Amino acid sequence: MTDHFDTYTGDAPISFANRLIGSESFNDLFRTGMGLVEETASYLDGPGRDASRTLGRAGSLVYATESMRLTTRLMQLASWLLLQRAVNEGEMSPSQAGQEKNKVNLSALSSATNGPGWDELPVELKDLIGRSVHLQKRVQQLDKAMSPDAMPRPANANPVSQQLDRLAAAFGA
Repeated sequence: MTDHFDTYTGDAPISFANRLIGSESFNDLFRTGMGLVEETASYLDGPGRDASRTLGRAGSLVYATESMRLTTRLMQLASWLLLQRAVNEGEMSPSQAGQEKNKVNLSALSSATNGPGWDELPVELKDLIGRSVHLQKRVQQLDKAMSPDAMPRPANANPVSQQLDRLAAAFGA
């Protein structure tokens, strides 16, 4: 029996974040994110619309602002998740996804959970906002861990060591 760890040659560092993207954990994250998008759309088009009509002036303003922030946040997260899935399924190269990912803003539109009108918001909307912010933090952490800057440097990447190796090679030592 061969497992995927047998193929590691030791030449390059392992990116656990990149391994996670190809795992069942990522599939769970993807399903959670897409499910939250669908649940939010259903809520805002149905019960949320009805609930918003009963709010006072401050509540109505906060509802409109937060529902726009919520949908924008979820669309950015869905874009990121879809890009990662496209790479996993071979529909897009990592470099193509990297170019598209530059258009995705994972830090977009935080929600203030206090202030005039916040307490008037329906519990369901507050729950969706909270869950979307939690998902946003998970995706931000994963995205940061996947960035080239987060990759561990190989042991021989020490610049002094590299120069010494070059000198030794040049002088046959």
